[in-house]
Amino acid sequence: MTGFIYQCSNCGKRYQRDEVRYLCPLCARDYRPGIPLIGVLSAQFDYAAIRRKFSKDRPDWNLFSAVEEKFFPPIPVGNTPFFRSAALGRQSGFDDVWIKNDGLNPSASLKDRASFLVVAEASRLRERTIVAASTGNAASALAAVCAAAGRRALIFVPQNAPKAKLVQMILYGATVVPVRGTYDDAFRLSLEYTAKRGGLNRNTAYHPLTIEGKKTVGLEIWRQNQWRVPDAILVPVGDGVIISGVHKAFGDLKAAGLISRLPRLVCVQAETSNAIHHYIESGIYRNAANPDTIADSISVSIPSNAHLARKAVLESGGFSLTVSDDEILQAQGVLAATTGIFAEPACSAVVAALKKLRGSKRLGRRAQIVLLVTGHGLKDVEAAMRKIQLPKAVEPTLAGVEAALKSRAKKGAH
Repeated sequence: MTGFIYQCSNCGKRYQRDEVRYLCPLCARDYRPGIPLIGVLSAQFDYAAIRRKFSKDRPDWNLFSAVEEKFFPPIPVGNTPFFRSAALGRQSGFDDVWIKNDGLNPSASLKDRASFLVVAEASRLRERTIVAASTGNAASALAAVCAAAGRRALIFVPQNAPKAKLVQMILYGATVVPVRGTYDDAFRLSLEYTAKRGGLNRNTAYHPLTIEGKKTVGLEIWRQNQWRVPDAILVPVGDGVIISGVHKAFGDLKAAGLISRLPRLVCVQAETSNAIHHYIESGIYRNAANPDTIADSISVSIPSNAHLARKAVLESGGFSLTVSDDEILQAQGVLAATTGIFAEPACSAVVAALKKLRGSKRLGRRAQIVLLVTGHGLKDVEAAMRKIQLPKAVEPTLAGVEAALKSRAKKGAH
């Protein structure tokens, strides 16, 4: 581990590690429920020390960690597959398309990374209970890591959270509190709970280590890409913490003198859940009026980390775009049939975005493009069912099978 301080992303004030826990105390005075978080903290390391100590021959990734290794939970998180898909590239009109499949983390989403580091911090602080609000993935991730670490997870979820994710949380032993309302209602309630009842709040961006945890996916991409920086990374965006984490990873590497440029970050949002997209495009923030989308993991009216997400995209020279629910579901099928990856709707959005960019000048055909797959499709099978029809049973004879196959061939079905 390398020494670090927290710096406010809003006013620039610096704090010692245990001087603050969540937001900048000065800027947080202006925060109220109903707007993005103000005063999100960023861990700033001794980058000169990292540069002296880091070796590609024997890379020590703990140099980039904000929690000591001895507090890490006993569960393997990260080191997920990274590979090139020529078939998806051909399908999308690009020559060099790569996939980072974080749906193969223990609870089947990238959010295990954030939960891993926050639970490690809870162990350091001797906090027994970790609290979070989530549409599902962050909650499942927290429940899984808490189970491994022997901690209690208390989770507030909107009442329409997918059943598969609720099953995960409950089986992991979490205390689950469904809220009659939206994710934003659950977020507000979780903050009220920890303010009055205690526990460590894991909410995205509210706790700065959620960004630090998610940045590890960017560090892995750099290592798995033979120490090269990709030209662009397409990221599904809801709260804006994952894209901020990817930006933080490459920002840390650049500050340590290990790379000379940043990858362009492409923010992909659902058409109805487009608050950050609008903010990037116009420079004016407004809440998403009706963030109802099939992609529940990126469905949010008030993205907590909107300010840092916009900064990440602009500083990287990237851009933003939106995709429809129909485009998302079509892309989910294309990704599965082309690569063998069953991704949930939220991250299938990046495949839809890639198709939308075909022939545009925003991404070069020969650019190395990374698609960040953040969650497994088995987390929301009901969504995938909207685009497929399960076959009917056949008579248990060869003639019955052949008749059924012939019928399906006429209809163009598999």
